[in-house]
Amino acid sequence: EGFVTGNLFGREIEGSIPLKFTKKEIEVLLKNNNKGSQVMLELDGKTYDALIKEVDYNPLAHTVEEVDFQALVSNEMVHSVAEMVFENHEKILSGVFQVDEEKVMSGVLQDELKEVAYKALPADLVDKIKVDVAGMKIGDTLRVKDLEIAKNKNIHITTDPEAVVATVTPVHNVVPETETEAEET
Repeated sequence: EGFVTGNLFGREIEGSIPLKFTKKEIEVLLKNNNKGSQVMLELDGKTYDALIKEVDYNPLAHTVEEVDFQALVSNEMVHSVAEMVFENHEKILSGVFQVDEEKVMSGVLQDELKEVAYKALPADLVDKIKVDVAGMKIGDTLRVKDLEIAKNKNIHITTDPEAVVATVTPVHNVVPETETEAEET
């Protein structure tokens, strides 16, 4: 019918409250927010401080089908996720390195983790973790325990602190065979 459904649930809500949005409302909401974002929902004149808990997409139709929200209570910790955002890819240090008898001209960032799970009070929620990768070089590895969010005493990380967030791997420059080399073999 052109609507996106959802639910609002929480400790202070009996059962859950079914929601119905227009596709336009959801597009506007998700333009600047994503799973793990804290938003204010107004329902029947009452405002709820809520967390976007789940966003269900239909990959074939490229549409959002359902969005679930958790109503927050200021003194209650909540489980959430923060999306990894890598900045300054172009400033990864490069140079000529010798690796296994091949020359490597530069490195490329391999992002291994898309989000970090954690538990925090509503006042400490974050939806994005920005990571500046400028200055990383071939062989560098970034782990969850190295992130700023892991140093915040008000946030309890539930993702393994040793999990690899990103590594810089070498890009091998392949020298194509010339026609004369191909004819000789």
